[in-house]
Amino acid sequence: MGKTAGDKANGAASPGGGGQEPVRHFDVSPEELCHIMKERQGNETLNLIAEKYHGVAGLARTLKVDTATGLTGDTADYQCRVEQFGSNVIPPKKPKSFLQLMWEACQDTTLIILICASIVSLALSLFEMFGGGGGSHEEGASTEGDGWEWVEGVAIMAAVCIVVLVTAFNDWSKERQFRGLQDRICEEQRVDVLRKGEIVALNVAELVVGDIVHVKYGDQVPADGLILQCNDLKVDESSMTGESDLMKKNNSDRPWLLAGTHVMEGSGRMLTVAVGKNSQTGIIFSLLGVTDEEEARADADRAANAAKVADEENQLHKENGVPRVQIQTPGGGGGKSSHMTETDVDAADEEVAQHPPPAASASPVIQDKSVLQAKLTKLTIQIGKAGTLAAVLTVLVLFVRFVIQELLDHRPPQLGWLSEFVDHFIIGITVLVVAVPEGLPLAVTISLAYSVKKMMRDNNLVRHLDACETMGSATTICSDKTGTLTKNRMTVTQVFSENTYHRLVSDFRPSAATLALLGQAISVNSGYTSQIVENEPGDKHPKHLGNKTECGLLGLLVELGVSYHQIREQHPEDSFIKVYTFNSARKSMSTVIALPDNRGMRLLTKGASETILKKCTWQLGPNDERLPLPKKEVERILKEVVEPMASEALRTICVAYRDFGPDEQVDFEDEVSIINNLTCIAITGIEDPVRDEVPAAIAKCQSAGITVRMVTGDNILTARSIATKCGIIKPGQDDFLVIEGKEFNRRIRNKQGLIEQKLLDKVWPSLRVLARSSPTDKHTLVKGIIDSEIPGSSEVVAVTGDGTNDGPALKKADVGFAMGIAGTDVAKEASDIILTDDNFTSIVKAVMWGRNVYDSISKFLQFQLTVNFVAIVLAFTSACIIQATPLKAIHLLWVNLIMDTFASLALATEMPTEELLTRKPYGRTKPLISPLMAKNIIGHGIYQLLVLYIILFAGTAIWTFDGMTQEEKNDAPSQHYTMVFNVFVLLQCFNEINARKIHGERNVFKGIHTNPLFCSIVVGTVIVQGLLVEFGGIVFYTVPLTWDQWLSSIAIGLSSLLWGQVLNFIPAERIPACLAYGEGTDQRPGTQHEDTAAGAAGHGSLDGATADGAGLATGGGGGSGPSADNRSKLLWVRGVTRIQQQIMVVKAFEQYRGVPSRSATHHDFQQDPGFLYEPPGTSNAPTPTTPRSSFGFPSPAAADGREPSEA
Repeated sequence: MGKTAGDKANGAASPGGGGQEPVRHFDVSPEELCHIMKERQGNETLNLIAEKYHGVAGLARTLKVDTATGLTGDTADYQCRVEQFGSNVIPPKKPKSFLQLMWEACQDTTLIILICASIVSLALSLFEMFGGGGGSHEEGASTEGDGWEWVEGVAIMAAVCIVVLVTAFNDWSKERQFRGLQDRICEEQRVDVLRKGEIVALNVAELVVGDIVHVKYGDQVPADGLILQCNDLKVDESSMTGESDLMKKNNSDRPWLLAGTHVMEGSGRMLTVAVGKNSQTGIIFSLLGVTDEEEARADADRAANAAKVADEENQLHKENGVPRVQIQTPGGGGGKSSHMTETDVDAADEEVAQHPPPAASASPVIQDKSVLQAKLTKLTIQIGKAGTLAAVLTVLVLFVRFVIQELLDHRPPQLGWLSEFVDHFIIGITVLVVAVPEGLPLAVTISLAYSVKKMMRDNNLVRHLDACETMGSATTICSDKTGTLTKNRMTVTQVFSENTYHRLVSDFRPSAATLALLGQAISVNSGYTSQIVENEPGDKHPKHLGNKTECGLLGLLVELGVSYHQIREQHPEDSFIKVYTFNSARKSMSTVIALPDNRGMRLLTKGASETILKKCTWQLGPNDERLPLPKKEVERILKEVVEPMASEALRTICVAYRDFGPDEQVDFEDEVSIINNLTCIAITGIEDPVRDEVPAAIAKCQSAGITVRMVTGDNILTARSIATKCGIIKPGQDDFLVIEGKEFNRRIRNKQGLIEQKLLDKVWPSLRVLARSSPTDKHTLVKGIIDSEIPGSSEVVAVTGDGTNDGPALKKADVGFAMGIAGTDVAKEASDIILTDDNFTSIVKAVMWGRNVYDSISKFLQFQLTVNFVAIVLAFTSACIIQATPLKAIHLLWVNLIMDTFASLALATEMPTEELLTRKPYGRTKPLISPLMAKNIIGHGIYQLLVLYIILFAGTAIWTFDGMTQEEKNDAPSQHYTMVFNVFVLLQCFNEINARKIHGERNVFKGIHTNPLFCSIVVGTVIVQGLLVEFGGIVFYTVPLTWDQWLSSIAIGLSSLLWGQVLNFIPAERIPACLAYGEGTDQRPGTQHEDTAAGAAGHGSLDGATADGAGLATGGGGGSGPSADNRSKLLWVRGVTRIQQQIMVVKAFEQYRGVPSRSATHHDFQQDPGFLYEPPGTSNAPTPTTPRSSFGFPSPAAADGREPSEA
């Protein structure tokens, strides 16, 4: 096709050459096109399109585009369209500059206090130098440090500047990584566009006004447009309008498609009329200030006009029972304000959080705390409190001892006291800086960012950062079959046709009439985007584009010598009379076409064999005749044909047809009567082999304590066969369940048909394969496992999904994996991680990285807490005993820099190893500080303190220090205190190597060569420490050490490695369990969220605490819940809050409608935030045409992105 769209975009952005590109004029302006998309209510806009442009096709001609072939893709044409109508890019908000990040880093409270204290210290020192202020030193004291009192204040300020620079640099690099991740996510969204008569997959950023876009179920609409042609098209517009009902679209009176909305059923072709900042989504982003301020100001007028939509739609929403409350939001510029409705703001916020603008980077989505983050938050608060207490006690002891000593020496108060007080205060603040684990969030960020970057190479595109570490706690994986466990390369290997079972396709030689019907049924009744492309004639492995099952059937036609291209040319999509698209309720797809010569119509259908065969009353015979197909014959075929195919792990698809006479009256809305009385053409057995690497990957999961469950829409025999080949179930075992969706629902529901958690808890522990399951069954299973009431159960669930209706299950799971190849846009938006290769082994790699993140944080935590413990105890005890601390403020700031920034870089960038998969999952309730970690922290802390105390109090008896007594008394640098500082830092450097292993491993050097950054940081820290000691002088309060003192310091530091080996001799079972700290609660994710949602809606149940007590959302078991007294207080406060909210709702809405009433059920799915938004008052709205479940989403009749027989 010549240049690619990307090349065209580049050419458009920077037109080259010596001459000016020709300007192409269009007889329609961007403002007119925006007006068409904004004024969507009433007939005025429809009349405008019909009268002025002669319909959508006429508007296409106005935009100089041929609806049959699309745009030419010419660079000049592309450039003109971009210049006049804009590109499909919403400019992102400018990132913060480095100076802004520095300013934010300076806002830290402890740093502000430290800066102020250093300024006061500097001012007092300068006043004493130049103002003659008296000091408190004794006469005859050494004057070596005279004139250098100001150095401490300057050194502390310099250290603070270094901390600020490092923090700002880390934030800057983190922002770059996040924006790079967001750009990568945006690049993944591609759309089918008609260019030069061919359908090509383009990035959404390459769309321009005039493009003909093909949309199908599961797609996210990439730009605003008008429908040219559609088949049973239904769209979820809740992200734009707040309306949860699916909107049925057509090209007559409902042609509008809005960017960011999702196609839930059907397919169609759309004429793009507004892109980027001119689309309705772009205008909302401008109103919310998400885009660049300059762009927002430039579009202020358009944004203000767009806000009029709220006023015009207000009356319509009143009629639907949705009150719209006007609120003020800041306008685009000039100090004006624009009006938006509350529903629009909610929709826009949801769009900002969940649907980033096309091809534009946005700020990362803020997620609820994950399992690890919840534990870290609790631990950080406790450490901060302990550090604050230690700092306050240190300052008080220094103050009191100094005052008492001065008074005992009969020295009255003088100005020099203030200088001493400031010095003591600086020491206390510095102790607080060291104690507060501000490096912990940095370690988490670095570890996650590093892991996310590496996971991209392992085909894991992480959308939500916390999902990375949550995978380390995963205990259950509910996986799809097709494409995840199998290769997703479909090949027809067996055929039943003309009442004959052919076990080899090569033996299948149908009659001309049968072949013609089979070719028509497969070619026409499939997505026209499904194609087989040969790189060269005779290619043994041609490329499959589109739906893989349909490609497998097309491959059968190619093998039989039928050209599906010619058949499709005879029956273009525009000629279809009716299309019943595939979804999880139908389990089939059907297309109605006109027969030539006005001979009537023909219905072509394909789908799951069990479903279609039962609707067949005829079958084709060997002599081109139709043979009756009674129920007994159907049962025989199912038993002798379908079951053997399924037992061989083949997917079975039945292809059938039905003819209607020219005078026969057909009601297309009566789907049941139309898709009936069919004639069976053939039953195909499609092979999708198991991926070669999957059995080994599942074995790794099982050895890692992770249970793998298969949830598929395939036949139970096919599912069992695949599960056996994968190793999910083992031959000879009888302690597992392999059941179908119907049996699953029968077991978990009570006599009233409601789901009970107690019944569900009897099923899921042994369930390994759930066949013929619907997306609702998958959600039920995931929710049931997470909310299990089995004592001791605290499951962390990961789920894979590719279909549109998999969204609720993906959102409910702790980690949702969407398929990058076969997955729909809806599934990707609901997921946390996208598998770019659709391979189960990538999930195993995600588990490894997740556990590695957890271990990296634990390693850093062990190292940091040891430093905290030693530094705080040493500072406090030395202040109490010798009225001074050998670790000055500048020393502690250097230690803080080592501990926070460098250690987090070193320990958070370890590569994962296979050994991570030999341990059991951490789970929700495992302590963050294990008994082994507590042993190492306390053991190394005590050892380091003993060594430092010996040097501090008995060092003069071991080493010879130059002129120590008088200098120390005058608080000047000395060899004695320098050696204490030097040994302290070297102990931490070598203990950093010990911290690499936290599970009792003896070889702490194993794999150290794989992390050059770690080695560089440790060696670099030792080198810098040597430079500080030898050349720091008065600035760093150090004095050069002798060779024997240096050798002694290094030997003592190395002894930390030997002491670590000694600690390993203490058996793990001898360590008291009480040393463990930081247990996670058994609170399930989303429970608090559900409580709030329930309260806001005025629900009558309290988290399932209904009269019968069978609610699924009840708290976890295992004795981890609150006491009865606390529970009573909680219920009381919650009840009062809900009553207040209900009163507010009544007062606000009574002028529109009464408060809707909803009865609580045993399984109140409506409280789950994963489902579509249902505005208050719509519970009594008319039933939509699309059958909907009681859960508020289109489960039985809404589209699913799965392939036939996967539902």
